[in-house]
Amino acid sequence: MTNTTLESSNHKKKIILDTNVILFDPQSLYKFVEADIYIPIAVLEEIDHFKRDIGENGRNARQFSRFIDVLRGAGSLARGVTVERTRSRVFVNIDHGLVGIPKGLDQDKPDNRILATAISLKKDHPDCKVELITKDTNLRIKADVYGIEARDYEPDSVSVEELYAGVTEVEVDPGVIDDFYQHKLVQDIANVTFLGNQYVVMKDKSNPNHSAIGRYSETQKGIIPLIKPAENIWGIYPRNVEQSFAMDALLNDEIMFVSLVGKAGTGKTLLALAAGLSKTLDEGKYQRLLVSRPIFPMGRDIGYLPGDVEQKLNPWMQPIFDNVEYLMGSEGSQKKAAGRAQELINQGMLNIEPLTYIRGRSIPNQYLIVDESQNLTPHEIKTIVTRAGEGTKIVLTGDCYQIDNPYVDSANSGLTYAVERFKGQNIAAHITLTKGERSELAELASNLL
Repeated sequence: MTNTTLESSNHKKKIILDTNVILFDPQSLYKFVEADIYIPIAVLEEIDHFKRDIGENGRNARQFSRFIDVLRGAGSLARGVTVERTRSRVFVNIDHGLVGIPKGLDQDKPDNRILATAISLKKDHPDCKVELITKDTNLRIKADVYGIEARDYEPDSVSVEELYAGVTEVEVDPGVIDDFYQHKLVQDIANVTFLGNQYVVMKDKSNPNHSAIGRYSETQKGIIPLIKPAENIWGIYPRNVEQSFAMDALLNDEIMFVSLVGKAGTGKTLLALAAGLSKTLDEGKYQRLLVSRPIFPMGRDIGYLPGDVEQKLNPWMQPIFDNVEYLMGSEGSQKKAAGRAQELINQGMLNIEPLTYIRGRSIPNQYLIVDESQNLTPHEIKTIVTRAGEGTKIVLTGDCYQIDNPYVDSANSGLTYAVERFKGQNIAAHITLTKGERSELAELASNLL
């Protein structure tokens, strides 16, 4: 990266970045092309506060500070330093945030000082487009009141309603379905293009009760049957078509990345655990089943809880333990099931841990399940998936309507980001589960509440 210092700029776009944007994506500086990017001094002060955190916010704050320090070495940030990669110029703004704050707003509040920067820039550059980028809804509302254009930071946003479902339905002639059952392969369905590992429901044009399901194989250039185990998987069997698709992806050794999205009670975690136990303990395909989930907020240190490491983790990991014990036992034998689960943990075959310390690791030959991954940012998802060593399979599960992370929403969750980026790849598959199977009450609550 080469940087130069300029005294003037002909950029017609002025961007002001809020602190929460930087904490969400420390590389946000490089996402705007041919613009003047302003970092108000109030933002630097907030970043300085966050950089002491040991979680993801702290890491992102420190990474951003390093970026700014590199730019500082290339010239005066007060006058602007140009990044040749994006042809944008970065300023650390000293003055605008301290003057011109509208009456009635607290001058000591960082958000108001950031807003003042935008107001001053618009006054100084009436012919330019001034835009405040913030994930703070209230700040966007304030900006609108004072005539400043403001928007959320969504570099890779995807609407949940438009999210790739992983499944398509096609109408075919009766003979196509008959050939599929006989030859276990269907190729060249007219006027239909499939993505790699897309699941297909073929329906007879003349008889809706005559149908077949399969998966499009990029290797065989056609639709092939699903994997159907001879018996249940750790007491679990698919209860609907969506779960049949999910089980096929989870058990397929050629598919190394699986994403399961669905509301509560659709069986995402239970199916993933059952398939992982089968592949690890029954078949020996993987050395270990590693199950993890974010300790929310992502990166919060488990030291805030009392007790040893195991006791600290229990509140966060209990949903995973519950599912594992359910798979290993039945009613009336929960103590025995808990003992079996603990025995597998002691033997190193099963590992349940938080995502807090995954950075920097290499994870080879393991079946890795990341639960509640809707709470992760795209940057965190990339950090996790790039940990995969040779022979490792990664399964992401989550519900995009149950996001607890204040810096993430359904449009820019790392889970939706990963689904769209891996769409159609030969070693990836995705299923959106919609039918709840936990209980009638759980299904009703999920739909009504």
